[in-house]
Amino acid sequence: MRIFDAHFHIIDFDFPIQENQGYTPPSYVVNDYRRETADLGILGGAIVSGSFQGFDQGYLLKALDEMGPSFCGVTQLPFTATDEEIVHLNEHGVKALRFNVKRGGSEDISKLDYFARRVYELAGWHSEIYIDAKHLPDISSTLEKLPAVSIDHLGLSEEGLPHLLKLVDKGVRVKATGFGRVDLNVEHALTSIYQTNPDALMFGTDLPSTRAKRPFEYGDVELIQQLFEEKAADHILYKNAHQWYFGQ
Repeated sequence: MRIFDAHFHIIDFDFPIQENQGYTPPSYVVNDYRRETADLGILGGAIVSGSFQGFDQGYLLKALDEMGPSFCGVTQLPFTATDEEIVHLNEHGVKALRFNVKRGGSEDISKLDYFARRVYELAGWHSEIYIDAKHLPDISSTLEKLPAVSIDHLGLSEEGLPHLLKLVDKGVRVKATGFGRVDLNVEHALTSIYQTNPDALMFGTDLPSTRAKRPFEYGDVELIQQLFEEKAADHILYKNAHQWYFGQ
């Protein structure tokens, strides 16, 4: 088994951390992540900026340097970021822009169309949206037309799943992450998304599972191995995300 961890956080208090909605996260540095995932067969992954990190890039550049070239970054930027800033981040391993609708801390979703196209044209970046999928109809017409988009944490809600599946059918990817934070039937969501587009699902640990009702556990990986035959499971656990971020 091999895993490309498509979604996890590094939380380093040597860099700015801001309280978000009354929440301050625990410290979770590269060595913590390596220790917790030592037995998982992780060959690469994506470090994702959280709401509590705002627009700070320092922690992400340090973490990417420590993790090495098989890992990439998903960052939050203000839409006023210069081309030079975006290119600099790209050269240091950042490959996507995050819009955190659920928690804030990122650029406002009203800037999505302009900003997502700009970073894609400039650096080939995807845009990643943390949103309850029940709110997707508000922005689905925009998302459908964007060049490369993913939705975090299975879209979070059962109510939102039909809206999510419509976008999956149009090529939008979905992070198979945060099984302990969602309000839906995980097995049903996974199989429905896979049946709609087998390339859509990208597994991630979501470590350190900030604010989740239940943190990541090895059973989350086993669930995918149980639900899907070996080749499909490999695509979900490794290949889909590796191709998405690294193009191979």
